[in-house]
Amino acid sequence: MKSFINHSFKIFVLLLFVITVTKAQDARLNLDRLKGLETKAKDVVEVNIDGKVLDLAKRVMLKVNDKDAKTIGEAIKGLKGIYVRVYNFEKENEYNLTDIDEIRSQLQSPDWEKIANVRSKKNNQKIDVFTKFTGDMMSGVAVVLSESKSLAVVNVVGPIDIDTLVELSGRMNIPKIDIEKETTKKPDEQE
Repeated sequence: MKSFINHSFKIFVLLLFVITVTKAQDARLNLDRLKGLETKAKDVVEVNIDGKVLDLAKRVMLKVNDKDAKTIGEAIKGLKGIYVRVYNFEKENEYNLTDIDEIRSQLQSPDWEKIANVRSKKNNQKIDVFTKFTGDMMSGVAVVLSESKSLAVVNVVGPIDIDTLVELSGRMNIPKIDIEKETTKKPDEQE
């Protein structure tokens, strides 16, 4: 009987681990559909940073003697992965729109929220930015860009500290992010 309870407990712990890992990887997009574009594109960029490489980057950022690098290390310490695909083509419409639409369809679930989109007739440009939250914590970001001669997907998996990124904005090639914070005026300052 003791052996049965011991085995049952081990199975329960294993199931909890699998569920936790699955939840953490929830924000990862399936980018396999884009692999066929490699032979058609003139330039291809593929970035997969996860596991040991990401852990090493986080440790290095936290240990270097640079305030900004340490701040970035703090901002990314919870990340599980960064995945980037960029395809540039010689001629317009060398890829099938269904390839990128399949990626966008993954982002139509209720878990993902579209926070920005840009549509431009110049180069038939479409840019969509999505976030995914688990509770109050951002657990993923996805950016999908398509134009007549290029397409790109960026997928960041894991908790992202937006306040820290805002603090770094305007430095280290990170664009300036202006987010107004609500301030309360003293009674004698009010108009």
